[in-house]
Amino acid sequence: MDVLHLTLRISFVFCLITPVSSTCVTGCSCKDDNLGRSLLCMETSMRYIPEDIPHDFTKIRIENCHLTELPQGSFHKVSALEFLWLNFNEITLMNMKSLEGLTNLTELRLQGNKLTTVPWTAFQDTPMLKILDLKHNRLDVLPEQALRHLTALTYLDLSFNQLSVISKDVFYNWPLYQTAQRAWGKEGLVSNVVLALHDNPWTCDCRLKGFVEFIKTVSPPIILMNSYLMCSGPNTRAGKFFHEIQLKTCMKPVASSPETNITLSLGASAALTCLAQARPAPTIHWMYSSKIIRRFAATEMYINDESVTSQLVIPSLHLADRGLYICVANNFIGNSSVNIMVDISSPNSSFPLPSSIPMLAPDDKAYIDIRIAKQTVYGITLEWHAVTDNPAETWFTIHFGKYDSPKKEMIYIGPGINSYSVNDLLPVTKYEVCVGLKNHPPRESQCVVFITGSDISELEKRERLIHIVVIVCAMVLAVPAGMYACTTEARFSCVEPCMDLWKKCRQRDQSETERQVTFDSLQATSEEGLCRDMEEKPRKKREKGGSAAYLY
Repeated sequence: MDVLHLTLRISFVFCLITPVSSTCVTGCSCKDDNLGRSLLCMETSMRYIPEDIPHDFTKIRIENCHLTELPQGSFHKVSALEFLWLNFNEITLMNMKSLEGLTNLTELRLQGNKLTTVPWTAFQDTPMLKILDLKHNRLDVLPEQALRHLTALTYLDLSFNQLSVISKDVFYNWPLYQTAQRAWGKEGLVSNVVLALHDNPWTCDCRLKGFVEFIKTVSPPIILMNSYLMCSGPNTRAGKFFHEIQLKTCMKPVASSPETNITLSLGASAALTCLAQARPAPTIHWMYSSKIIRRFAATEMYINDESVTSQLVIPSLHLADRGLYICVANNFIGNSSVNIMVDISSPNSSFPLPSSIPMLAPDDKAYIDIRIAKQTVYGITLEWHAVTDNPAETWFTIHFGKYDSPKKEMIYIGPGINSYSVNDLLPVTKYEVCVGLKNHPPRESQCVVFITGSDISELEKRERLIHIVVIVCAMVLAVPAGMYACTTEARFSCVEPCMDLWKKCRQRDQSETERQVTFDSLQATSEEGLCRDMEEKPRKKREKGGSAAYLY
């Protein structure tokens, strides 16, 4: 018995002085090697990042599972983590703080997921990151400052995504690129940086000019994994390599017409022709009496990559068809328009035709379409499209202020400017902003009404995208609290139901983990479904027209 007691005591002391290895995650395997402790989860039913991952792992590999997102602080307890592999999952969302606490991370692999965008500021938390693998995702945008925080990379793979147009400034703004270039010139030898950009649907028009030139001049220490990048469009360049093409600088549209005054007899058919030249090729639409034409057929034909013709056919002229028609050409640089006057001749000169609609006064010929193009934490950016007789000389006036204030701040904007930013907005405030011709009061259709959110501090925690998707009240419940842009041309009576639904949704979601959602994931729908239920309820008469936009 003495021997037994002695053995038990020795075993007890040995257990006290011997460190006990951490437990493993259920359904996964763990092992120790010369790189440290590893967690391996393969083809499991895992849908969320486990919260009980031991803190001593240096490598985590979760692949072929069912992860759909990386929420804030996904691995913040595993501060020793150096290698993180999350390949071939179903990840669509990545929070801007999903890499929080991973200051020792050197390798991140996200191959084969469903990411359409990446919060690039998330890499502020990974200063040691050397390998970033994002191939086989659905990335379609690479912001100019995307690589700003990736200062230690030696490998970046963006191949097999949906990138079509990016700026050369993405790489010129990359601190690593600038540092490597200087070091190469001084020392003649530095660590190479491998860059993979192949197998993306590149649109080889003027917007890609700078990037194509950059690719042609890339040399060590930057090394392209595949230097034969290929165009997917337009049709005239599809299948060609970058080194085979020469691209021109982008150009604002120039619209013209072979005939700007047309006189035909009553009942005759009319064909109005518009020619537009631009780089990239423009889109064309027709206006009549400042309203989009819907009853006449317009056909387009592309002459080349820079020129397109549009023909508007009026099969049988009526008196109401007489007037001014406007052909408007647009691309991302700007717009241009040409006026075509259509008149109807009298079969008997002694009996002139009766007038159909009154001719518009000169100041009434202007068409202005205003929208909210960008939302920031403290303000908005407005954009407007205007069709006037003299676009090169037209001045605009912005009327801005609280909705119920009789006096609005007035800002004068010169010709050629079609955007303006409004900052320092107050929370929980209803605003109205209008754009009209200088010295002319704005029309109802030239105004936007919006309401600011109630929690500025909450907005500050979220990363905003540069794109705002226009949605309607019926989509509010599809968006997590604090992340909506509810915009509609519908009846203003939708506002109060929209606000009530938002409050209920927010109360329901307060207990859930905060998730990052991009506006790009939303789909527009009709406001009729939401408003239809309100038909029998009393409604307040709308006092002012225009769009109503709600930013929370």
